[in-house]
Amino acid sequence: QVQLVESGGGLVQPGGSLRLSCTATGRASTMGWFRQAPGKEREFVATIRWSSNPYYADSAKGRFTISRDNAKNTVYLQMNSLKPEDTAVYYCAAGNVILSEVTNARTYNYWGQGTQVTVSS
Repeated sequence: QVQLVESGGGLVQPGGSLRLSCTATGRASTMGWFRQAPGKEREFVATIRWSSNPYYADSAKGRFTISRDNAKNTVYLQMNSLKPEDTAVYYCAAGNVILSEVTNARTYNYWGQGTQVTVSS
């Protein structure tokens, strides 16, 4: 069983930046981030496979950067140029996910507790 512990959420003004971190108690080939806004379904944000190129949702491309420290079993999400529509609970996810399914939340075995990101002036 892998446990995920997230940190780094908070309140930021539009155009600001936040960095989320997620540390796993074990190894997983794929680690990523999803988010869920009130009244909406959970949606894919970004993911990175073991020593592989990252994948991003269109809404995250050019603004968010996902990275991974395999020695620390930690994944990071650097979020820049934040917009009010980025407001959501962000969830870290991990699992041994095949390449074609990395954007599908159902294929991830492990989830963090979620961290709130609020973008507001």
